[in-house]
Amino acid sequence: MLDVQNTPAKIPLRIDKVGVKNLKLPLTVQDKNKGIQHTTAQVDISVDLPKEFKGTHMSRFLEVLSQWQGTLHYDSLKQLLWDLKGKLRAKDAHVLFTFPYFLSQKAPQSGQDFLLDFLAQVEGSLIDDRLTFTLGVEVPVFTVCPCSLAISEKGAHSQRAVIKISAGIKEFLWLEDLIFIAQKAGSSPVYPLLKREDEKEVTEKAFDNPMFVEDVVRKVARELDKLDKILWYKVEVESFESIHNHSAYAIIGPKNKEF
Repeated sequence: MLDVQNTPAKIPLRIDKVGVKNLKLPLTVQDKNKGIQHTTAQVDISVDLPKEFKGTHMSRFLEVLSQWQGTLHYDSLKQLLWDLKGKLRAKDAHVLFTFPYFLSQKAPQSGQDFLLDFLAQVEGSLIDDRLTFTLGVEVPVFTVCPCSLAISEKGAHSQRAVIKISAGIKEFLWLEDLIFIAQKAGSSPVYPLLKREDEKEVTEKAFDNPMFVEDVVRKVARELDKLDKILWYKVEVESFESIHNHSAYAIIGPKNKEF
């Protein structure tokens, strides 16, 4: 049977990435407190394609994933990339997992808890036999505007903000470590379940700790600078303003760590 993919390309140009995306798969990830956590991931998987070939073999991507154990950790991701490179006879290989990661959040006064979801990403690349790994997470926080608080006789405007962290890592790093850094950077964390006594405490403590997006992004960056497992990072904070029909945002990075 004719292998059309391996026939010569009419336009002989190398393609950096070709593959499949938006695959949905069950996934097991490492949980700092519980050992493992079961979730569902969206997977993008790709390789490079030399200029002389017309196309790649799409079925082989799924064959590699079908033989993979489905548990995501540092070593298994390395193995997946090597298997992908070998199966597709590629020079480069890339895999991106995007998934909800759940952590129990306990209310500060009542002690009631409920799961809060965080959007996480784990990306691995194998380029010229060089492995790189990126860990990412989006964390919601509560912020109170320092300017509004300073000039108003009654209250201040407050809103929910999202902190996005991406970090190149040189060894295993817990998602929780990035999440906790982000949660401490806002005026207050957000909680899925709050009773009245909890809401009172969260609101009052947040008003004692007002934050611009500039304050938040700097606090996160300062803490990431302390983590020796990180090679580089990028931090973005977007504040969904309550009194404006637009968002405020601030970004630091990508920033290489100095060792």
